[in-house]
Amino acid sequence: MAGWKEKVDVCVVGAGHAGCEAALACARLGMETVIFTMSVDSIALMPCNPNIGGSSKGHLVREIDALGGEMGKNIDRTFIQSKMLNKSKGPAVHSLRAQADKAAYSAAMRQVLENQEKLTIKQAEICEILVENSNNNKRITGVKTFTGAIYECRAVILCTGTYLKARCLCGEAITQTGPNGLQAADYLTKSLEDLGIKLRRFKTGTPARMDKRSIDFSRMEEQFGDERVIPFSFSTDAEKVQIDQVSCWLTYTNSKTHEIINENLHRSPIYAGIIEGTGPRYCPSIEDKVVKFADRERHQVFIEPEGRYTNEMYVGGMSSSLPEDVQLAMYRTVPGLENCKIVRNAYAIEYDCIDAGQLYPTLEFREIKGLFSAGQFNGSSGYEEAAAQGLVAGINAAASLREKEQIILDRSEAYIGVLIDDLVTKDNREPYRMMTSRAEYRLLLRQDNADLRLREKGYQAGLVTEEVYNACVEKKNLIEQEVKRLKSVMVGASKDIQDFLVSHGSAPLKTAVSLAELICRPEMSYQMLETIDKERKRLPQDVIEQVEIELKYEGYIARQIRQVEQFKKMEKKKIPENLDYDEVGSLRLEARQKLSKYRPVSVGQASRISGVSPADISVLLIYLEQYASQRKKE
Repeated sequence: MAGWKEKVDVCVVGAGHAGCEAALACARLGMETVIFTMSVDSIALMPCNPNIGGSSKGHLVREIDALGGEMGKNIDRTFIQSKMLNKSKGPAVHSLRAQADKAAYSAAMRQVLENQEKLTIKQAEICEILVENSNNNKRITGVKTFTGAIYECRAVILCTGTYLKARCLCGEAITQTGPNGLQAADYLTKSLEDLGIKLRRFKTGTPARMDKRSIDFSRMEEQFGDERVIPFSFSTDAEKVQIDQVSCWLTYTNSKTHEIINENLHRSPIYAGIIEGTGPRYCPSIEDKVVKFADRERHQVFIEPEGRYTNEMYVGGMSSSLPEDVQLAMYRTVPGLENCKIVRNAYAIEYDCIDAGQLYPTLEFREIKGLFSAGQFNGSSGYEEAAAQGLVAGINAAASLREKEQIILDRSEAYIGVLIDDLVTKDNREPYRMMTSRAEYRLLLRQDNADLRLREKGYQAGLVTEEVYNACVEKKNLIEQEVKRLKSVMVGASKDIQDFLVSHGSAPLKTAVSLAELICRPEMSYQMLETIDKERKRLPQDVIEQVEIELKYEGYIARQIRQVEQFKKMEKKKIPENLDYDEVGSLRLEARQKLSKYRPVSVGQASRISGVSPADISVLLIYLEQYASQRKKE
């Protein structure tokens, strides 16, 4: 008997953070979209840490919002504590982090999906990607479910997260399940391999969850949220996020904790050789921390609520795959956890993912037209990295079907650009995590100016309304006008001005200066100058923030802009898609192999591929000039 058949535009496989953004983007851009999930209850699930944002990840969420994505709005609706990190440092590394109500976050995102026009949710396991092969050109035709239903479509976005052939490990106990005990996806891997897609095995892990009633918080340091909460989304009314916040708690491991771990390393799947996959370097298990940082006397442990209406507490900083009895023993050495009761054991999870070098920067597979990929399936880690990729994949899948220009964000435009560029050009042998240090132009790519940088791109893509875009243009104009005014208004060395400066611990004037020059003084601020700035108009707080940053960091910003101009020159030097690198004389063998594998779209991208030297780039530039000259003659 023939199975069910349905015709749609786009099929999104997986409904985690990548899948949600991808599906919403496609549907909002007019594509008839189906999002498939192993369980409808796992939509936008947070199987690990119950928070959004953090160092550099906050930048990604702000950029997702600026482009028209949903994550920022959703965390603003469901957070229980919010904090701006790194406030003692410069604005380039300020990052917003919010503790989420895990169940509320998932429910709120599901509600958005359920009420989105042109979007259908389907609980089903996708077992096969259907492709037609004409003249060695592969093109997507649909997907097939475990029950035999076929969904014909023109684009597929793979957002399988950590579900493909997943297995969870807790000491000697191994279960063939996905995260949180959910069903693993066991059949899709073979279909992908049959299509020639190269897969690899990665692992990640999560700590135990504790019963709040068994924890002694008096032995821990209470961690509060910010007094004045700043929303993630540029569209959220700041007054609506001023809520009663829930506390988090800080405690530490000690020598006894480390002793128990060292004595039981042979029972850890990581050290017993049972785990095949590579784990994340920047989010190691407690076993890894104790072994690799043997000189450290203690490690931080954050006790964080999983939600406002649950007693389940997340034990941040102590992910593990040790057996249950060892877990309980080591946790009970930590101050405040002496009598703790475990609700969910810590575990490691292994899963199949791809080498993202098989993708264009648009996140479309090079060898299969219409097949896109996003999230942890691309070898990244983290909800924010996943959502950012999902949004880009969704925009580009819809653009390709509408025959519109696809978007590629470069490293000078967005953290999302850095993330995707690193994934598709570097040989990532471990789950990739975003960090501020990865962004060369981070003074320009601040979280506070994401709307000024990316609203226009979101508008051009079709996800940002004209009203929202015009508001951003108006904000930009107000900033420019106020900066210009402050540079033109001069103040002299009158008694009033001198008294004002001295009263604020600032050196008196010897000659007239502009208000802009006064703001540049470390001890001065825009707000402070209000009493001597008689022409000042009332401006929104977000405009004032941008004015102050632009003036205080003007020299550094100007230097980075010059660096970006040099970077752009290399990015504009495009490489023909069908270039045969074996014909490029004097190119080293390793460079030929790497360039043939990654097929960079520009000389700039080629220069960032490991194994391609500056000398190789010089050779390539000369060859491209000759190539272009030859083509003109033809």
